[in-house]
Amino acid sequence: MLERLMGHNDQIPFLPESLTRFHSRAVPSINVLDYLRRIIKFTKVEKSCLLLTLHYVDQICARTPLFTLSSLTCHRFIIASIAVCSKGMCDTFCTNSFYARVGGIPVSELNDLEREFLRMIDWRLTVSTPSLRTTS
Repeated sequence: MLERLMGHNDQIPFLPESLTRFHSRAVPSINVLDYLRRIIKFTKVEKSCLLLTLHYVDQICARTPLFTLSSLTCHRFIIASIAVCSKGMCDTFCTNSFYARVGGIPVSELNDLEREFLRMIDWRLTVSTPSLRTTS
């Protein structure tokens, strides 16, 4: 699903005003599926956080029409979403330095991505069951 969405969004012409903190300078060398596998392997992220990441994509795209999940934004969005979601919803979670190392970014960058992510979801981490059913 993410790869299909990214493929579609990669075709949309880039507008300078749509630049976000989630944009990387170049497409990462690891594909999104392998990136997710890496995160799951090393962080033991709960499945509920993965589902919530999809929900957050929907929410952010609805609130921020210029934001698109693309090859340039997906990886950084995913690591920020999983870090935030794990801290907000799970009993156990990793440190930011560990998430950053697994995600391949500096910890200071992950901190910035987390703040931007929380701003974009208006700090609304909890999700109702009907909303999750719509997402899944």
